[in-house]
Amino acid sequence: RAMIQRVMEAGVTVDGNVVGSIGRGFLIFLGVGQGDSESSAQILAKRSAHLRVFPDSANKMNISLKDVQGEALVVSLFTLYADTNKGHRPAFTYAAPPDIAEKLYLKYVEELKKEGIRTETGRFAAHMMVTLVNDGPVTILLET
Repeated sequence: RAMIQRVMEAGVTVDGNVVGSIGRGFLIFLGVGQGDSESSAQILAKRSAHLRVFPDSANKMNISLKDVQGEALVVSLFTLYADTNKGHRPAFTYAAPPDIAEKLYLKYVEELKKEGIRTETGRFAAHMMVTLVNDGPVTILLET
């Protein structure tokens, strides 16, 4: 799952140090679930790069990240697989184990770069502080 936010800028810090920052583009929170594969990471990255949510000359969302030569900041977020159906504490049983999740997170980043997208990242499994200037706001959830 990718929760994509169209931003004017975004950044991630870990322990007070900036580990990734971008200008205009997408802040992408990426969750890896049970059963996800390298193929699903490739497909999701391609869909992300070609998602048409930037305005054209008629102010319609018709232009992709790739078309506007935008940037991407990808942050791992296992909480996208939170199950809140029972009780008040979320369960994360649908999230992939960390070793698999990290491998597919890195595959997704690699595939975005292959699409020609300048891509920065957070730090996998770290406690991160994320800042952003949301543009729109536009937030889209993509799944494979």
